[in-house]
Amino acid sequence: MTKKYACGDRQLDKIFENVTLNTCACQGVNSGIRINQEKKKMQQKDFYSNAHLVVATIRIIEHQKLNEPTVDAICRFLSFSPEQGNFICRQLRKMGILNNIESAFGIRLFIKDHLKLEEISRGEQDSRLEKELARFQSNREDIDKKVKSFQSEQAQKQKDLFAELEKKLKTGLEKK
Repeated sequence: MTKKYACGDRQLDKIFENVTLNTCACQGVNSGIRINQEKKKMQQKDFYSNAHLVVATIRIIEHQKLNEPTVDAICRFLSFSPEQGNFICRQLRKMGILNNIESAFGIRLFIKDHLKLEEISRGEQDSRLEKELARFQSNREDIDKKVKSFQSEQAQKQKDLFAELEKKLKTGLEKK
């Protein structure tokens, strides 16, 4: 609601101010939606981008805390799951980009050769991780199937055993 002023110009200024504030509020909501969509896009980064993020995070943590970071610290900083962080760091160690030092305070990471980051192909999604996850799930399903078949075999053996015992008891009772 706007206050009515005696002067028409002030009333127009107040109305313009309210319209501007409402417009800014609506744009804030839209920018919030846009930010959430951008966050979702960022979470679906390829291995190249994630590798750069991990290396940059190592540099930032080294600068802030003056020591080499652990994988857990990198994961917390980037909001990665520990599995994803360990996978990326392990791949970077295999490629010779990172190196690790085992100390009394855990495994610390440091950058060995950052130029090798550019050898990673761009645009390739984390297909290795997805393949490993799919392979793990299929192995898990195979194990579950084996367990179920074993349980069903055991249940059938138990039924057969009880049927045999019941038959023997009936024949034993009929003889008496």
